[in-house]
Amino acid sequence: MKMTKNFYQHIKVKSIFVFFLATLLFFDANAQSDEIALEQALFNLPDVTFKKISDPGDPYLKYELIIRQPLDHHDPSSKFYYQHVILTHRGFDRPAVMNINGYEIYKAKNEIVEVLHANELNIEYRYFGESVPETFQWKYLNYDQVSNDLHRINQMFRTLYAGKWISTGISRGGQTTIIYRYFFPQDVDIAIPYVAPMNKSLEDKRIYAFLDTMGSTECRKRIYEFQVNLLKNEPEMLEKLKWYARGKNIQFNYLGSLGKAFEYAVLEYPFSFWQVGYTPCDKIPENKPEDVMLDHLLQIVDLDFYSDKTMTGFAVHYYQNMTEGGYYGYNAAPFKKYLHYIKEPEPSATFPPKSESYKPFDSSLMDKILAWLDKKGNNFIYVYGGRDTWSACRVSVSSLVNSRLYMIPGANHYEARVINMTPAMQKDFEGALNKMLGVKADLSVLNSF
Repeated sequence: MKMTKNFYQHIKVKSIFVFFLATLLFFDANAQSDEIALEQALFNLPDVTFKKISDPGDPYLKYELIIRQPLDHHDPSSKFYYQHVILTHRGFDRPAVMNINGYEIYKAKNEIVEVLHANELNIEYRYFGESVPETFQWKYLNYDQVSNDLHRINQMFRTLYAGKWISTGISRGGQTTIIYRYFFPQDVDIAIPYVAPMNKSLEDKRIYAFLDTMGSTECRKRIYEFQVNLLKNEPEMLEKLKWYARGKNIQFNYLGSLGKAFEYAVLEYPFSFWQVGYTPCDKIPENKPEDVMLDHLLQIVDLDFYSDKTMTGFAVHYYQNMTEGGYYGYNAAPFKKYLHYIKEPEPSATFPPKSESYKPFDSSLMDKILAWLDKKGNNFIYVYGGRDTWSACRVSVSSLVNSRLYMIPGANHYEARVINMTPAMQKDFEGALNKMLGVKADLSVLNSF
C-alpha cells in the first residue's frame, strides 16, 4: 500500500485530534476530581453553606459561599450575621488570594488573582451588600471585628489551600487589607493594597496640601473660578437641578436639601477632579451657559452621590470613618460669601446616620497601625496613582522594612493598576512580587484584560 502525503497528513491531524481529546479528558477528569474533593471539603467546613455558580465548560470552579459570622468575635454567645463570599477554585496546589472588598462584592477580574493564576476568595465587607445582620448593632462595626471576619475565613480555608496566601483590595478594600494585616500579620505572606488611604484625622489636612499644589497655578485658578461661577449663579443652577432630580426621582432629605447637595458637590469638585476625573484642565468651562457648567459639574461629581438612597447605602462607610477610620473635609473659607446652605468653615465629607449615637473620632488605632507599618510592615506592595487625591494620604514606606510603593504617573483612582504601569515599573513590580512571595507571577496575562 502506497503511503501518500495526504495519508500522512491525515494521520498527523488524527494524532493531534486524539492528543487534544486526551488532554481535554485529562483536564476534565481533574476538574471532576477537584469538584468532588472541593465540595466535600466545603461541606466539612463549619458555618459554611455553598452553591455552585460556575457553568458547564467554565475553566474554573466557582461557588457562592455564605459564612455564618459572629457579630462579636470576642463573645461566643453574640448574635450572628451571614457574610457573602465568592470562591473561584483553580487548583489545590495554587496560591490563594483574599480579595478584600471595602463595600459590596465587586465581581470584575482581579489583577493579582490573574497574574498568579490563583484561587480567589472575593469577600464582601461586613454590613454591606448581602452581608447585613437582621438588626444593625453599630458598636460591632469596627476594624477589630472586620479583621476577625477575615481571619476566620483565612483559617477556615487554610485547610483547603496549603500554599502561599496573598491579600489585596482597592481603595477602602485596600485600606482594610492593611488594617487586617496589622491585626493578623501571619495570615498572609504578602499584602497588595491599591489606592489605599490611611487617614490621620477626621479631616486629614494632607488633602488640602495636595489640592493646593496639584497641577499648575493656572489649572488651580481655573478650578476655583469654575466653583465660584457655579455658586454665583446658584438660584439658576438649582432651578435646573430641580428638573434633574425630578427626572431621576431622587431626594435629598438625608442631607437636608437640594441646595445643600449642590453646594457640597461644588466643594467636592477639586477632590473628584483629580481623584476620578479625566478632563484636562483646559477643558474646564469658562464663562459658558449654565447648562454647560452644570453638565461638566455632574460629569465630575455625580449629584446622586448625595441622594437619600446613596447616603443611606453609604451610612456604614461614614459611620466607620467618623469613629476610627478618618476621612477628609472641605476648606469652605474662600467660598464663604457664596454659600447659603453650608455654614461650617471646614465642613466634613462624612455623613453618618443622624439617628445613631457614636463615639467621637479616635485616631489611636490608625496611629498604632502607621507606627507598626514603619517598623514591622514587611512584604507590602502599595500601588497609588500620581493624580489620585487619595494619594495624599498614602502610606510612607520606611527604610526599616522591605515593602515597595509604586506611584503610577498621571493615574487617577481607577487607573492606578499594574496594567497601567510603565514596562520598567511592571518589571520591577513583578520582581518584587516574585521575591517576596516565592511564586512566579506572569504579568503577560494582563494583556487580555
